Amino acid sequence: MSNISQIQIRATYMRGGTSKGLFFHIPDLPPKAQVAGEARDKLLLRAVGSPDPYGKQIDGMGGATSSTSKAVLVEKSKKENHDVDYYFGQVSIDKPFMDWSGNCGNLSSAVGPFAIKCGLVDDVVQDGIQVVRIWQANIQKTILAYVPMNKGKVQECGDYEIDGVAFKAAEIKLEFVAPVDLGEALFPTGNLIDDLEVPGIGTFKATMISAGIPTIFLNADELGYRGTELQNDINSDKAALEKFETIRAYGALKLGLIKELDEAKTRAHTPKIAFVSPPQSYTASSGKKVSVNEIDLNVRALSMGQLHHAMMGTASVAIGCAACVPGTLVNLLCGGEQRDTIIFGHPSGILKVGATIEEVDGKFSVTKASMSRSARIIMDGFVYVPSDTIDSF
Repeated sequence: MSNISQIQIRATYMRGGTSKGLFFHIPDLPPKAQVAGEARDKLLLRAVGSPDPYGKQIDGMGGATSSTSKAVLVEKSKKENHDVDYYFGQVSIDKPFMDWSGNCGNLSSAVGPFAIKCGLVDDVVQDGIQVVRIWQANIQKTILAYVPMNKGKVQECGDYEIDGVAFKAAEIKLEFVAPVDLGEALFPTGNLIDDLEVPGIGTFKATMISAGIPTIFLNADELGYRGTELQNDINSDKAALEKFETIRAYGALKLGLIKELDEAKTRAHTPKIAFVSPPQSYTASSGKKVSVNEIDLNVRALSMGQLHHAMMGTASVAIGCAACVPGTLVNLLCGGEQRDTIIFGHPSGILKVGATIEEVDGKFSVTKASMSRSARIIMDGFVYVPSDTIDSF
């Protein structure tokens, strides 16, 4: 009989937008896991229930989808004029690795409330809106979260609805400040539209953008889709998923995110791949009717090899920024005009996003991108993992 015991770790299980995950205050982690590295990764993998060859995460807190296999680490910020540093880890479901290369825009909405709960924000207002200044350490960017407060505590309940979430909650506005620095390229290839050649599959028109999260936008009709597909239409088709992953890998090469094609296998979180189409009416996964008059275009995106049930928050930023730059595939489907907000349709419904774009000497820069989400604590207490998970470190 094994003498291995379990260790308990303070944790909070939270929903943010259309995602949920395990949240940790870094000082609450075992000392070996308070620094980035293999010990931290193994601890978080085990807590979430990965790697699971059955793909179910039965022995952990994960929900066996890309939207529910996530971990967030937060600590008092080391950066001037920020309240907290925020690290996001996308947890692979069936493989033993974590991807720290990007951000989760949906869970970003829960970082502010979690930081306030942990006492990491100074001079919290009693009533009104508390601005939490978040340093997203993965991508080295600032996020401002506008968190509603009631009697010194986060107001979680409210009447704000998000398509893809069954229940109403309080609105949390997010601003992604300068999601692409002036020294960075909003369009890393230098083009608004590229020809993306994928050997054995074809050549596709593509807009590749770095705002929010590196994203590859393709025309739905070039892929043989309408752009109104729901999850099962794509995720039940193994050949289609393999095709998307191959296109994503070649897109990552063209974006300069990887040097060898095989590297895409260990960089599953980024880049994202999405397909876009003109506005069309459709029935969302909830049964809700989405009218062509409600939206500017349709967008479907994949995350961790599967069509997302709604839309990733960071991809929403990419959509908003691409739509606001005349000449991109996304913008052309919206009518090709200058704009600062759009409403797009996704498998669960609709979402409004906005971006402030400036053009200087022929180069585009993003001052900020914005959207609204909501967040709620689901469970607060301890998560348990077998002690041998990090004993060897």
